[in-house]
Amino acid sequence: MREPGLDGRHRDQDGRISEKHGNTKVDTLRQTYGDNFAAGIRSDAKLSTVLQRAGVGSLSQYLKQNK
Repeated sequence: MREPGLDGRHRDQDGRISEKHGNTKVDTLRQTYGDNFAAGIRSDAKLSTVLQRAGVGSLSQYLKQNK
């Protein structure tokens, strides 16, 4: 059984915490990060769209930028 990682994610076999994929829907992310996550963006949009519009390369960068 895999060890739980950050935010309930699991570690990959090499020990790294798995990352959110670009095809994750905003609605799914709002369940974790709150209803104000990616405000003004449709709930069926993908994480990759949010990151592209914000000009960042990862979810963690987006979260830091939008505190």
